[in-house]
Amino acid sequence: MADLTLTPAPLLGGYQRSFGATDLREATDLAIVSLAVPQGDEARCATALDTAYGCAMPDSGRYVVSNDGQTRVIRTAPDQLFVLFPHAAPNARAVVATATGDAFWSTDQTDNWCALELSGPQARAALARICMLNLHPQAFGPDHAARTVMEHMGAMILRSGDDAFLLLSARSSAKSFLHAVETSVTNVSD
Repeated sequence: MADLTLTPAPLLGGYQRSFGATDLREATDLAIVSLAVPQGDEARCATALDTAYGCAMPDSGRYVVSNDGQTRVIRTAPDQLFVLFPHAAPNARAVVATATGDAFWSTDQTDNWCALELSGPQARAALARICMLNLHPQAFGPDHAARTVMEHMGAMILRSGDDAFLLLSARSSAKSFLHAVETSVTNVSD
């Protein structure tokens, strides 16, 4: 019998490219865990988040950052949150469950998503071509997150800085999603 060792690889091969001062790169080693709030347990879940990460329960369409600046907790729906944090090992759900106790129902979503980071002076202009959300800084603030559609693909977008965004889309359409974002950045950078 052959002795095989499987080694994880970035979904898009660690893609990274600069378009002048605007950068597009694959976010590798990003863990994503979905948390469901059991009916009637909002207060207990809020306490668990505060204890685990030093942050309050975010409002829908918003995210908060942990005290150490490493973890984002996004309110994706009234009773659903995503926890995003740097983590390469395949035990992300266990890490979050240990931190939050039994307050939430949780599922590891890491391998279901493609994550891209877009930053720089043309980031907003590139996204305006493929995203129907109003991303003006006054409408989409520094703690905003939203589900949307980009080039007919479901996506989630977080504003992570002044001209920086984290984009998530389904793993099954990762190459198409990268192509759409890359093409849009190319078109506004010419």
